[in-house]
Amino acid sequence: MHMNVNGIPRQRRLAAVSLAACLAAAYPAAAADGTAAAAGTALVNCSPPGVKAPPCYSPQAYQVAYGVAPLLSRGIDGRGETVVVGPEPAAAPPSTDIRQDLDAFDTTFGLPPASLNVVNIARSATPYLCGDEEITDTEMVHAIAPDATLDAVLEPADLISSPAKSAAAVTSVIREGVALHAAVISISLSIGEHFLTSAEAAQMNAALEQAREQHITVVDGSGDTGALSRYGPPVEVGMPASDPLVLGVGGTVLDVSPAGAYLGEMAWNDNTEASGGGYSGLFPRPSYQGGLARARATRGAGLAWASGRGAGLAWASGRGAGLAWASGRGVPDVAANADPSTAMALEYDDGELRPNQGTSASGPLWAGVITLADQEAGHPLGFVNPAIYAIARGPAYHRAFHDVITGDNSVLWPTGVFTGYTAGPGWDPVTGWGSPDAQYLVPLLAQAAGPGALQSLKIQDPQRAGGAIEPARACHWRHRLGHRLARPGSSAFTSV
Repeated sequence: MHMNVNGIPRQRRLAAVSLAACLAAAYPAAAADGTAAAAGTALVNCSPPGVKAPPCYSPQAYQVAYGVAPLLSRGIDGRGETVVVGPEPAAAPPSTDIRQDLDAFDTTFGLPPASLNVVNIARSATPYLCGDEEITDTEMVHAIAPDATLDAVLEPADLISSPAKSAAAVTSVIREGVALHAAVISISLSIGEHFLTSAEAAQMNAALEQAREQHITVVDGSGDTGALSRYGPPVEVGMPASDPLVLGVGGTVLDVSPAGAYLGEMAWNDNTEASGGGYSGLFPRPSYQGGLARARATRGAGLAWASGRGAGLAWASGRGAGLAWASGRGVPDVAANADPSTAMALEYDDGELRPNQGTSASGPLWAGVITLADQEAGHPLGFVNPAIYAIARGPAYHRAFHDVITGDNSVLWPTGVFTGYTAGPGWDPVTGWGSPDAQYLVPLLAQAAGPGALQSLKIQDPQRAGGAIEPARACHWRHRLGHRLARPGSSAFTSV
């Protein structure tokens, strides 16, 4: 076992570093060339001038690696579908123009022109100016589902300045997606469960219920701080990914050939950043996760909150016993690449290519895959989680998914090392069921999900052995859960 000076197992970091070094050494022209690659070239330079860094991959390489290319070749490209992305913070000069960024991206990589609408909830005077998050969300969805319509929802620029503003922005995007009759809503924001008030959590969940009723799939990255939330300790998962109505997406390190052929993956962990994952202290385990060997709390260290902020989250097993229930909802459900050393290239209108990274990249990739499945089915699939789990439990698992079995999501924070969870065969609380092989998964999803198929959400009741809560009783649980959360003081968010 390799250790660093802080005592964290780092065999997965060494593997990621050696992979990046190998790619840079094997393809020095791609690493050194300062110009954008021609359309279809797998390896491209994403380094700023004068900086040596591993090359990025083209969208075509990702299409091959994740099994999207065969679907595109037969016309399954997202046409007729709408994907809402957000919340996107409003930007001001000297930010780039999202229309020009997408045009440059399409020109460089030979993609069809993007169909983009900006929904200006923020009432920005410069709605087409954008930041990194908007470029990440739109270009990744466009790379996977190039003919889908993109609706970017613009929220106030300070949306991540506090959990309250983040929660309001997420809820707003979901409601906007419902109003726009989207097929898929892609969210790239994670808020630690205990940072939310009961009202904020309930409003977000109510919006998600509306999305389910309208057969809209909601996808969210599980976060980039491993076993912690974006605001730091304690160990916990974040909404909206922890809501059972959301497809939560974790992060991996992707290994592909220069042409994009899939070689393998491991859990993403870069010391201070890692795939978000763990067990909910707010939502009990949904029935679609019932019976999973690893869908239970496997750790307790660092979870005791007997005093201070969040003490109101102690559960039936006793105050301070820990955040994760033995039957808490496990996060994430699935995963895809989040590591910058093996990232897909993003294009800016200044001609610069940059790596697409974090679960802000893996979430939109999965949103694109679901969009393809919507087109394949001929109707919106909506709440896909039961179908995802049914496929993964069946004989097609290792064709429809790439099982990620190595790595963990322990992280180093300024206040110490926080032990997380390990990846393993099948579902795990770091990478879920793994990443997609879309050429097999999309047709299976199109058959297994949709209105009237696997749509009933049953939630395990921890106070009833083997019991399940039918949809009619879910309101009772949401009411009970609404009294479990406490708002920390605003001073905790000054350095966000």
